[in-house]
Amino acid sequence: MSLSCTTSKEEIKKRPNIIFIMSDDHAYQAISAYNNTLIQTPNIDRIAKEGMLFTNASVTNSICGPSRAVILTGKHSHINGKIDNLSPFDTTNVTFPQLFQKAGYQTAMFGKLHFGNNPKGFDKFKILPGQGDYYNPRFITAKGDTIINGYVTDITTDLTLDWLEKRRDTTKPFLLMYLHKAPHRNWLPAQRHYKTFTQNKYPVPETLFDNYNTRGTAAKTAEMNILNHMHLAYDNKLDIETINNSNIEYTGLLNRSLERMSEIQRASWDSVYEPINDEFTALYPTMNDSTLMIWKYQRYMQDYLGSIAAVDENVGRLLNYLDTKSLSDNTVIVYTSDQGFYLGEHGWFDKRFMYNESFKTPLLIKWPNQITPGTTETEMVQNLDFAQTFLEIAGIKAPKDMQGKSMVPLLKGEKELWERDAVYYHYYEYPAEHAVMCHYGIATKQYKLIHFYYDVDEWELYDRINDPNEINNVYQNPNYSNIVKQLKVKLEDLRRHYKDSDSLNNHYIQIYKDKGLIK
Repeated sequence: MSLSCTTSKEEIKKRPNIIFIMSDDHAYQAISAYNNTLIQTPNIDRIAKEGMLFTNASVTNSICGPSRAVILTGKHSHINGKIDNLSPFDTTNVTFPQLFQKAGYQTAMFGKLHFGNNPKGFDKFKILPGQGDYYNPRFITAKGDTIINGYVTDITTDLTLDWLEKRRDTTKPFLLMYLHKAPHRNWLPAQRHYKTFTQNKYPVPETLFDNYNTRGTAAKTAEMNILNHMHLAYDNKLDIETINNSNIEYTGLLNRSLERMSEIQRASWDSVYEPINDEFTALYPTMNDSTLMIWKYQRYMQDYLGSIAAVDENVGRLLNYLDTKSLSDNTVIVYTSDQGFYLGEHGWFDKRFMYNESFKTPLLIKWPNQITPGTTETEMVQNLDFAQTFLEIAGIKAPKDMQGKSMVPLLKGEKELWERDAVYYHYYEYPAEHAVMCHYGIATKQYKLIHFYYDVDEWELYDRINDPNEINNVYQNPNYSNIVKQLKVKLEDLRRHYKDSDSLNNHYIQIYKDKGLIK
């Protein structure tokens, strides 16, 4: 049933509220509902315990701005035009919040959008400019910019709860987008967490020292290796004096983020991180590449996971508020990330590849009286599906040109109505930061076929069941020749279905050439 001019105000009021919680670069491996070896996230886990945990959710383009554009429009990057973090978002696109607003929902957005200064379809917003800052961040509002002192994850939650408590129209259902900056690079935890997390030691991934010998050019040339490409100052929080005193020839980024701190904040930070600098000075003369890699990995994990601790606490604040105000029973809660992230797997940090850790994304949904609590769903869903799912939940008709599928049948346990056995992926931003080559591909539950193109023409096939770490490219293995043929046919069918093509590839390559980004 869709909202129309004959829908009464009372019927509109009964529609479910929807709260969409999204963090930035939150790896599914760093949510204890998926993996309890790195961090405990009891509040995020609670959404799964009271709802549904998706184990096969993925993105269509693993990079921040494009992922958010896909979510808002329900269209692949090549259709909505936001193929990378460099291109502007085409504001003629219709977004699902605009449809909610038109249908009588009150709408609000707080936190990190990552593109545009005036998001369409929102009655109220306070968003971070670009990447935003962890400490004492600046926010963009409809009335102008403002700086709010404190820690960004806490502030984003304060703004969200303030709107829920004081500023929403209680006669209307609401769509609320609660968007965290954390745990985006360069991973600055809250003061209450870095004292603890910097003391922790984490298990080393079995592929930390991957040499990529069984992969193609793209894996070998990507610039996201923890040893070689993670910055000692910007990422690992060493000061430049420590680096110079260790006789390291350093050309990496400096940690300018600390300059936003107040004197009190900086003093607290220095009390914890200066001893880390001292420890590094003592250890570095004895380090080889392996021990330096492990040291950098541990520092990475300490700050990355420390940043997530505040996200989990603040999700708990929101869930508790909804319970206290009797809003939980008629509110759909979604927790996800704009994409996955590498936590040392294959020696990497960042995302972009169609390989598992960046392709998969966490997805937990709570819908009281509809989802059976504690359900695990293994079907293949994507961020492409969010818009149509939310619209159907709200009883709003989705535009015909949206490209996803409503997940409502899965949420209601009607799996027999779900017809999808493969998903499509396409990454464009190359050459650019991290140097991940252009590629597109198809994934089923068992296989993943990837085509790297533009300055190479290479194919890779992975057996996801027998090779879960995606170590062995079996594209040339004769035992998989029939699988390759079948997947190539299916891949072309998907490309036609989603209106992607080699001519579109060439179109976007030409745009890069016109901008002087490539020759």
